[in-house]
Amino acid sequence: MAKQRIEILFGLAEKEFGEHPERSNRYVQLARRIGMRHNVRIPREFKRRMCKHCYSYLMPGASARVRLRKRYVTVTCLACNRQMRYPYP
Repeated sequence: MAKQRIEILFGLAEKEFGEHPERSNRYVQLARRIGMRHNVRIPREFKRRMCKHCYSYLMPGASARVRLRKRYVTVTCLACNRQMRYPYP
């Protein structure tokens, strides 16, 4: 039940980002809180769409910068300027 609610909130965050980015950030914070309350992991595809430091919704090109390095992808949050690195083969 909690996992479905998290999926719904991330869907709403993606839909609302164009007009209300602050609302998208709030949806991400709510999804994170639901996951913590019910001890449910947020799926990987959703976890990579949120900043691990300020918990804002990341949209490549608008609120995040994505760069490819030799062995990893670097995603920079434009709200807090923190970087997250994800390996790829």
